[in-house]
Amino acid sequence: MSLRTAQRASLVDQVIDQLKEQITSDSWPMHAKIPTETVLAEQLGVGRNTVREAVRALTHAGLLECRQGDGTYVRATSELSGAMLRRLRTAEQLEILEVRRALEVEAARLAATRRTEADILLIEAALAERDRAWERGEPNAFVEADLAFHIAVVRATHNMVLIDLYEDFSAALRASITAAGTSLSSTLNSTYIPHDAIARAISAGDAAAAEHAGHACMEHILIALTEEQELSA
Repeated sequence: MSLRTAQRASLVDQVIDQLKEQITSDSWPMHAKIPTETVLAEQLGVGRNTVREAVRALTHAGLLECRQGDGTYVRATSELSGAMLRRLRTAEQLEILEVRRALEVEAARLAATRRTEADILLIEAALAERDRAWERGEPNAFVEADLAFHIAVVRATHNMVLIDLYEDFSAALRASITAAGTSLSSTLNSTYIPHDAIARAISAGDAAAAEHAGHACMEHILIALTEEQELSA
């Protein structure tokens, strides 16, 4: 996607909108380094001060991160994701998992009643990748695959508010895991929790079974986390 020359009215707002479009369209993917102020000013046809104000606003909103002496990087894909990322950095692991349980269990129930054949194929593919990552003994890949499975389930609800909310949450969770190093990753991977029952219930269109399976999976993770915290206390 190419940048357009900005008009004179509300220049900062126009630049903010265009930079956000680059982020949300994935022209600037997560963790990517964005062009310098000089380059952006030339592409947009505005002064560097205007670009600087726009970048500062997006940094404050949590979408961008300025690294002194290095450059500016994409930190989140939306204001909500940026806010969640800031919150997750100070949240307890138990709090994060409780939120996941609330979202994912309801998503499984709704997905069972609304899924399409295409949704089922995506869920099964994500489940297979999750299992492969575990078998290969790759913790980071397993976390990524686990989130991808739940995103596939959430998308099968066809509830756009829930989809947007969960994708923003999962993006912040992914970034939080990366920032935390192996701590949270190892907690999420300490015990293998099969998700086959969730996938089967959704495929069968059994909402009650999907809800039960989703709840059971999250309970197993919460128990594992509680036991780990008790051992480290």
